[in-house]
Amino acid sequence: MIVLGVESSCDETGLALYDTQHGLLSHALYSQVAMHEEYGGVVPELASRDHIRRAIPLLTQTLEGAGKTLADIDAIAYTQGPGLAGALLVGSSVACSLGLALDKPVLGVHHLEGHLLSPLLASQPPEFPFIALLVSGGHTQLMRVDGVGQYTLLGETLDDAAGEAFDKSAKLLGLGYPGGPAISRLAEFGDPTAYKLPRPMLHTKDFNFSFSGLKTAVLTVVKNHEEKVIANICEQDKANIARGFVDAIVDVLTAKCISALKHTGLKRLVIAGGVGANSQLRASLNEAAAKKKFKVYYPELEFCTDNGAMIAFAGAMRLMINPDAAKKDYSFNVRPRWPLDDIKVV
Repeated sequence: MIVLGVESSCDETGLALYDTQHGLLSHALYSQVAMHEEYGGVVPELASRDHIRRAIPLLTQTLEGAGKTLADIDAIAYTQGPGLAGALLVGSSVACSLGLALDKPVLGVHHLEGHLLSPLLASQPPEFPFIALLVSGGHTQLMRVDGVGQYTLLGETLDDAAGEAFDKSAKLLGLGYPGGPAISRLAEFGDPTAYKLPRPMLHTKDFNFSFSGLKTAVLTVVKNHEEKVIANICEQDKANIARGFVDAIVDVLTAKCISALKHTGLKRLVIAGGVGANSQLRASLNEAAAKKKFKVYYPELEFCTDNGAMIAFAGAMRLMINPDAAKKDYSFNVRPRWPLDDIKVV
């Protein structure tokens, strides 16, 4: 079975072909980062319009990369939510229009399920069950995963997600957009002893997170700095603040992951989502894994951010379990807010 995946939940347009026998055949991705950088964040209307421009050329590129034609597609999976409503509507309409034109069934996929299963695309994928840390721009959640469609929410952020805290704190340091990679790179040159920032909810007995207070702590440090204006703060001190911030987030994420593994008795940890590409987080988790005797899995770097491959793969996994999950019903609705644990078991 060859499944076409269509991703358009935010500011990346991604298409991919996944073959249940031969694996990932081809994928193509266009990022809108350069366009949104001017505004300091994603502008939903601009994102939606750009998805319209990119979808069909990327489809052509994906088919050519796989050496396939539209006739070879057996089913189409698309991101139904969560995400920006207008952006989701573009991908959904493209997928359902193609399904109607080709007389192929379509399947709406949860965006976070795509992230959650993306480490399974690696050459050495994890086995079920495992603990998953979903850590992206808008989500920070700890899940127990017993199989495709079998997800139990253990804890989540009560306010800002880790990715949001990265972007907002980077903006406070004058690093622009997207802030996450920039503040992570700057932190590499910082002194870890210069600023000891708070570790919110580090010692609570649950698996929830809170990062808005950490962002506020960065703001307080900047405001209390003798230079007063961020543009006047020397680059070394900016690096020191960045290091204090990154260390705080990494410490909390690592501790909560270890706690979840201990609570469940599981020995496999999967990291999914854009923040999963963070080098400091990977180093901390790898060190903890060596000490605590568990194994940690990451998606390939190209699959950490939003992409069509994870949607094609998630759709294919569901169809392998239940071939009737895809329907020739081309009316569609999108779900900008859609809890992952609300997905029905296949």
